[in-house]
Amino acid sequence: MTDPAQIPSDIPVRRRPIRDWRVWLAVGFGLGLAPFAPGTFGSLWGPVLVWGLSLVGIKTWMLFPVAAILFGVGIPICAAGARHFELKDPPWVVFDEIAAYPLVFALTEQTWTTGIIGFLLFRFFDILKPWPIKRFEYLPGGLGIMADDYFAAFHAMVLLKVISMMMGAYG
Repeated sequence: MTDPAQIPSDIPVRRRPIRDWRVWLAVGFGLGLAPFAPGTFGSLWGPVLVWGLSLVGIKTWMLFPVAAILFGVGIPICAAGARHFELKDPPWVVFDEIAAYPLVFALTEQTWTTGIIGFLLFRFFDILKPWPIKRFEYLPGGLGIMADDYFAAFHAMVLLKVISMMMGAYG
């Protein structure tokens, strides 16, 4: 971990050198350091993750345990990112978006159509944080960083299932 006492104070927090592998994971290998919309850019790893999992036969309901494992792994990763940037929930920490994304497709298989709709729904719920999603941000540390994204993904998952059934894409 980077010791904040060893970093000159004139270096903007976003540009601090990253020496901790957990922080590299937290910033999505750099995608989260995008100059604008870091959460959206970081979320781009989500479809890649779900596609990669589908290549090894992990689809739909099998994504529930994957999402649970990523949640547990993500708490210390996001906490390390928060410590590095000295913020409760830095916008550049995007592992929470990446880890939550498989949950969006736990009831609906990812296709080009459902992938685009699912991505947009997830970003909608994650950005706007309607009740009760926003409440989970107030949990402490990495848990709070992760929890609101998982509830956003849960809402996107349910709505994507309804939409896919209405479109006849069920199955």
